[in-house]
Amino acid sequence: MKGVLHHLHLRKRGAHGTEPFPSKKAGIRLLDHVALAAGIIGPAMTLPQIYQIFHFHNATGVSVLSWAAFAILDIPFILYALVHRNSMLVTTYTLWLVANLTVAFGALYYGGS
Repeated sequence: MKGVLHHLHLRKRGAHGTEPFPSKKAGIRLLDHVALAAGIIGPAMTLPQIYQIFHFHNATGVSVLSWAAFAILDIPFILYALVHRNSMLVTTYTLWLVANLTVAFGALYYGGS
């Protein structure tokens, strides 16, 4: 148990040395921007699925259970990001939550499995 507590103490002390956002280092700043873009582009990739469901009023083959589970599993990540004050993760997982819920509700409404 002492090892775990010691690790948490070191982690807490080390948190003050984290990189600012955006970082002053070019490589890390690039990674920051790529991660932000991925956090927006990823959920946007569900737009074709949403379009297919709502435009054609057909959710055949779309699993309500899977998409609802994806949405529910986004919630702990949003809470984690809020607790750690990480706005990039809050944005990403909130977008995922909205996208996943939209597909789940569309599948439920239009008769997915």
